[in-house]
Amino acid sequence: MTSEFAGKVAVVTGGGGVLCSTLAKALSGQGAKIAILDLKLETAEKVASEINSLGGEAIGVACNVLEIDSLKEAHQKVLELLGPCDILVNGAGGNHPKGTTSKNYLLPEDLESTEEGLKTFFDLDPEGIKFVFDLNFIGTLLPTQVFARDMVGKKGSIINISSMNAFTPLTKIPAYSGAKAAVSNFTQWLAVHFSKVNIRVNALAPGFFLTEQNRTLLTNTDGSLTDRGNTILSHTPMNRFGTPDDLTGTLLWLCGEGSAFVTGVVIPIDGGFSAFSGV
Repeated sequence: MTSEFAGKVAVVTGGGGVLCSTLAKALSGQGAKIAILDLKLETAEKVASEINSLGGEAIGVACNVLEIDSLKEAHQKVLELLGPCDILVNGAGGNHPKGTTSKNYLLPEDLESTEEGLKTFFDLDPEGIKFVFDLNFIGTLLPTQVFARDMVGKKGSIINISSMNAFTPLTKIPAYSGAKAAVSNFTQWLAVHFSKVNIRVNALAPGFFLTEQNRTLLTNTDGSLTDRGNTILSHTPMNRFGTPDDLTGTLLWLCGEGSAFVTGVVIPIDGGFSAFSGV
Protein backbone atom coordinates (compact mmCIF):
# COMPACT_ATOMS: atom_id res chain seq x y z
CA MET A 1 0.00 0.00 0.00
CA THR A 2 1.35 3.43 -0.94
CA SER A 3 2.09 5.73 1.98
CA GLU A 4 0.30 9.09 2.09
CA PHE A 5 3.77 10.68 2.29
CA ALA A 6 5.07 9.09 -0.92
CA GLY A 7 6.53 11.73 -3.21
CA LYS A 8 5.99 14.60 -0.79
CA VAL A 9 8.88 16.96 -0.11
CA ALA A 10 9.84 17.52 3.52
CA VAL A 11 12.28 20.24 4.52
CA VAL A 12 13.94 19.83 7.93
CA THR A 13 15.94 22.72 9.35
CA GLY A 14 18.56 21.82 11.92
CA GLY A 15 18.40 18.43 10.24
CA GLY A 16 21.96 17.54 11.14
CA GLY A 17 21.12 17.24 14.84
CA VAL A 18 20.26 14.03 16.65
CA LEU A 19 16.56 14.73 17.14
CA CYS A 20 15.84 16.30 13.76
CA SER A 21 17.83 13.74 11.78
CA THR A 22 15.64 11.09 13.39
CA LEU A 23 12.51 13.02 12.38
CA ALA A 24 13.84 13.29 8.82
CA LYS A 25 14.52 9.56 8.66
CA ALA A 26 11.00 8.82 9.92
CA LEU A 27 9.47 10.89 7.12
CA SER A 28 11.79 9.28 4.59
CA GLY A 29 10.75 5.85 5.83
CA GLN A 30 7.20 6.77 4.82
CA GLY A 31 8.24 7.74 1.29
CA ALA A 32 8.87 11.49 1.59
CA LYS A 33 11.75 13.17 -0.22
CA ILE A 34 13.92 14.94 2.32
CA ALA A 35 15.92 18.17 2.28
CA ILE A 36 18.28 18.35 5.24
CA LEU A 37 19.10 21.98 6.01
CA ASP A 38 21.93 22.67 8.40
CA LEU A 39 24.43 25.42 9.07
CA LYS A 40 27.22 22.97 8.22
CA LEU A 41 27.02 21.42 4.75
CA GLU A 42 29.11 18.43 5.81
CA THR A 43 26.67 17.62 8.60
CA ALA A 44 23.64 17.99 6.32
CA GLU A 45 25.18 15.79 3.63
CA LYS A 46 26.11 13.12 6.17
CA VAL A 47 22.48 12.73 7.27
CA ALA A 48 21.27 12.84 3.65
CA SER A 49 23.77 10.12 2.77
CA GLU A 50 22.50 7.95 5.62
CA ILE A 51 18.93 8.36 4.34
CA ASN A 52 19.96 7.55 0.78
CA SER A 53 21.84 4.45 1.92
CA LEU A 54 18.58 3.22 3.47
CA GLY A 55 16.80 3.55 0.13
CA GLY A 56 15.37 7.02 0.63
CA GLU A 57 15.83 10.19 -1.38
CA ALA A 58 17.52 13.09 0.37
CA ILE A 59 19.78 16.06 -0.22
CA GLY A 60 21.92 18.05 2.17
CA VAL A 61 21.84 21.84 1.92
CA ALA A 62 23.91 24.40 3.79
CA CYS A 63 21.63 27.07 5.24
CA ASN A 64 21.61 29.75 7.91
CA VAL A 65 18.04 30.05 9.19
CA LEU A 66 18.75 33.61 10.36
CA GLU A 67 19.65 34.89 6.90
CA ILE A 68 16.84 35.31 4.38
CA ASP A 69 19.18 35.17 1.37
CA SER A 70 20.65 31.89 2.58
CA LEU A 71 17.15 30.49 2.97
CA LYS A 72 16.14 31.64 -0.49
CA GLU A 73 19.20 29.94 -1.99
CA ALA A 74 18.36 26.74 -0.12
CA HIS A 75 14.75 26.97 -1.29
CA GLN A 76 15.85 27.27 -4.91
CA LYS A 77 18.06 24.21 -4.57
CA VAL A 78 15.22 22.21 -3.01
CA LEU A 79 12.88 23.26 -5.83
CA GLU A 80 15.38 22.23 -8.49
CA LEU A 81 16.35 18.87 -6.98
CA LEU A 82 13.20 17.70 -5.16
CA GLY A 83 10.28 20.02 -5.90
CA PRO A 84 8.08 22.37 -3.87
CA CYS A 85 7.85 21.91 -0.12
CA ASP A 86 4.87 20.01 1.35
CA ILE A 87 6.11 19.58 4.92
CA LEU A 88 8.32 21.96 6.88
CA VAL A 89 9.93 20.92 10.16
CA ASN A 90 11.41 23.96 11.89
CA GLY A 91 14.01 22.12 13.93
CA ALA A 92 16.79 24.68 14.22
CA GLY A 93 17.12 25.97 17.77
CA GLY A 94 19.14 25.82 20.95
CA ASN A 95 20.38 27.61 24.03
CA HIS A 96 23.50 29.65 24.85
CA PRO A 97 25.55 29.79 28.08
CA LYS A 98 25.37 33.60 28.08
CA GLY A 99 21.60 33.36 28.59
CA THR A 100 21.88 30.96 31.53
CA THR A 101 22.27 31.62 35.27
CA SER A 102 24.60 29.58 37.47
CA LYS A 103 22.04 28.88 40.19
CA ASN A 104 18.34 28.13 40.42
CA TYR A 105 17.71 30.95 42.90
CA LEU A 106 19.25 34.32 43.66
CA LEU A 107 20.54 34.61 47.24
CA PRO A 108 21.50 37.90 48.90
CA GLU A 109 25.14 36.83 49.30
CA ASP A 110 25.45 36.15 45.56
CA LEU A 111 25.54 39.89 44.90
CA GLU A 112 28.75 40.24 46.92
CA SER A 113 30.27 36.91 45.91
CA THR A 114 33.72 36.71 44.32
CA GLU A 115 33.17 33.11 43.21
CA GLU A 116 34.73 32.62 39.80
CA GLY A 117 32.22 32.01 37.04
CA LEU A 118 29.17 32.79 39.14
CA LYS A 119 26.51 34.30 36.90
CA THR A 120 23.39 35.79 38.44
CA PHE A 121 20.38 37.22 36.64
CA PHE A 122 22.10 40.62 36.75
CA ASP A 123 25.10 39.22 34.87
CA LEU A 124 23.18 37.80 31.90
CA ASP A 125 24.55 39.03 28.59
CA PRO A 126 21.91 40.76 26.41
CA GLU A 127 23.72 39.56 23.30
CA GLY A 128 23.51 35.96 24.48
CA ILE A 129 19.81 36.34 25.20
CA LYS A 130 19.25 37.93 21.80
CA PHE A 131 21.08 35.04 20.13
CA VAL A 132 18.77 32.51 21.81
CA PHE A 133 15.61 34.42 20.84
CA ASP A 134 16.81 34.87 17.26
CA LEU A 135 17.83 31.24 16.80
CA ASN A 136 14.58 29.81 18.15
CA PHE A 137 11.96 32.35 17.11
CA ILE A 138 13.40 34.16 14.09
CA GLY A 139 14.91 30.83 13.05
CA THR A 140 11.35 29.48 12.88
CA LEU A 141 9.71 32.53 11.34
CA LEU A 142 12.09 33.09 8.41
CA PRO A 143 12.12 29.49 7.06
CA THR A 144 8.32 29.54 7.26
CA GLN A 145 8.22 32.73 5.19
CA VAL A 146 10.40 31.14 2.52
CA PHE A 147 9.04 27.58 2.33
CA ALA A 148 5.35 27.88 3.29
CA ARG A 149 4.62 29.83 0.11
CA ASP A 150 4.99 26.49 -1.74
CA MET A 151 2.11 25.06 0.28
CA VAL A 152 -0.52 27.70 -0.47
CA GLY A 153 -3.31 26.18 -2.53
CA LYS A 154 -2.51 22.59 -1.57
CA LYS A 155 -2.36 20.63 1.68
CA GLY A 156 0.66 21.61 3.72
CA SER A 157 1.94 20.90 7.20
CA ILE A 158 4.35 22.90 9.34
CA ILE A 159 5.83 21.39 12.48
CA ASN A 160 7.59 23.68 14.91
CA ILE A 161 9.76 22.51 17.78
CA SER A 162 8.74 24.00 21.10
CA SER A 163 9.66 22.62 24.52
CA MET A 164 8.12 21.71 27.85
CA ASN A 165 9.72 24.85 29.29
CA ALA A 166 7.36 26.87 27.11
CA PHE A 167 4.49 25.79 29.42
CA THR A 168 6.33 26.33 32.69
CA PRO A 169 9.82 27.88 32.60
CA LEU A 170 12.74 25.89 33.90
CA THR A 171 15.24 27.33 36.36
CA LYS A 172 18.52 28.77 35.02
CA ILE A 173 17.43 29.23 31.39
CA PRO A 174 15.22 32.32 31.07
CA ALA A 175 16.21 33.06 27.48
CA TYR A 176 15.53 29.56 26.18
CA SER A 177 12.27 29.23 28.12
CA GLY A 178 11.05 32.58 26.81
CA ALA A 179 12.12 31.83 23.27
CA LYS A 180 10.29 28.50 23.21
CA ALA A 181 7.19 30.16 24.66
CA ALA A 182 7.37 32.50 21.68
CA VAL A 183 7.54 29.50 19.34
CA SER A 184 4.40 28.02 20.92
CA ASN A 185 2.57 31.33 20.64
CA PHE A 186 3.70 31.73 17.03
CA THR A 187 2.46 28.21 16.27
CA GLN A 188 -1.03 29.17 17.40
CA TRP A 189 -0.95 32.51 15.60
CA LEU A 190 0.26 30.97 12.35
CA ALA A 191 -2.30 28.15 12.51
CA VAL A 192 -5.08 30.73 12.51
CA HIS A 193 -3.41 32.90 9.87
CA PHE A 194 -2.91 29.97 7.46
CA SER A 195 -6.26 28.29 8.13
CA LYS A 196 -7.88 29.57 4.93
CA VAL A 197 -5.08 28.32 2.65
CA ASN A 198 -5.11 24.71 3.89
CA ILE A 199 -1.81 24.83 5.78
CA ARG A 200 -1.86 23.28 9.23
CA VAL A 201 0.66 24.41 11.85
CA ASN A 202 1.44 22.43 14.99
CA ALA A 203 4.36 21.90 17.33
CA LEU A 204 6.14 19.17 19.22
CA ALA A 205 7.10 19.98 22.81
CA PRO A 206 9.79 17.50 23.83
CA GLY A 207 10.36 16.89 27.50
CA PHE A 208 13.83 15.89 28.61
CA PHE A 209 15.86 14.18 25.94
CA LEU A 210 19.54 13.39 26.48
CA THR A 211 21.40 15.18 23.68
CA GLU A 212 24.93 16.48 23.18
CA GLN A 213 23.66 19.96 24.10
CA ASN A 214 22.49 19.03 27.58
CA ARG A 215 24.48 15.88 28.36
CA THR A 216 26.94 17.69 30.67
CA LEU A 217 24.03 19.29 32.55
CA LEU A 218 22.23 16.01 33.16
CA THR A 219 25.01 13.42 33.49
CA ASN A 220 28.48 13.25 35.03
CA THR A 221 31.53 12.00 33.16
CA ASP A 222 31.00 8.51 34.64
CA GLY A 223 27.45 8.40 33.27
CA SER A 224 25.72 8.94 36.60
CA LEU A 225 23.08 11.62 36.91
CA THR A 226 23.80 15.13 38.12
CA ASP A 227 21.55 16.69 40.75
CA ARG A 228 19.57 18.34 37.93
CA GLY A 229 19.28 15.03 36.11
CA ASN A 230 17.99 13.32 39.25
CA THR A 231 15.47 16.12 39.83
CA ILE A 232 14.16 15.75 36.28
CA LEU A 233 13.68 11.98 36.50
CA SER A 234 12.03 12.28 39.91
CA HIS A 235 9.45 14.57 38.25
CA THR A 236 9.00 12.36 35.18
CA PRO A 237 6.48 9.61 36.00
CA MET A 238 7.85 7.31 33.29
CA ASN A 239 11.25 7.68 35.01
CA ARG A 240 13.45 8.00 31.93
CA PHE A 241 14.73 10.50 29.43
CA GLY A 242 13.15 10.57 26.00
CA THR A 243 14.82 9.05 22.95
CA PRO A 244 14.65 10.56 19.46
CA ASP A 245 12.32 7.78 18.32
CA ASP A 246 9.78 8.89 20.93
CA LEU A 247 9.06 11.93 18.74
CA THR A 248 8.42 10.20 15.43
CA GLY A 249 4.91 8.83 16.00
CA THR A 250 3.55 12.25 16.89
CA LEU A 251 5.40 13.83 13.98
CA LEU A 252 3.89 11.43 11.44
CA TRP A 253 0.42 11.86 12.94
CA LEU A 254 0.60 15.66 12.77
CA CYS A 255 1.89 15.60 9.19
CA GLY A 256 -0.67 13.09 7.95
CA GLU A 257 -4.37 12.89 7.21
CA GLY A 258 -5.10 11.34 10.61
CA SER A 259 -4.80 14.84 12.07
CA ALA A 260 -6.61 16.66 9.24
CA PHE A 261 -8.71 18.67 11.73
CA VAL A 262 -5.81 19.40 14.09
CA THR A 263 -4.03 22.74 13.90
CA GLY A 264 -2.56 25.17 16.40
CA VAL A 265 -1.69 22.58 19.06
CA VAL A 266 1.54 22.03 20.97
CA ILE A 267 1.88 18.37 21.90
CA PRO A 268 3.87 17.48 25.05
CA ILE A 269 6.09 14.43 24.56
CA ASP A 270 7.45 14.28 28.07
CA GLY A 271 6.85 10.98 29.86
CA GLY A 272 4.19 12.61 32.03
CA PHE A 273 6.35 15.51 33.27
CA SER A 274 3.67 18.12 32.59
CA ALA A 275 0.98 16.06 34.31
CA PHE A 276 2.90 15.57 37.56
CA SER A 277 2.60 18.13 40.39
CA GLY A 278 5.69 16.83 42.14
CA VAL A 279 3.64 15.31 44.94
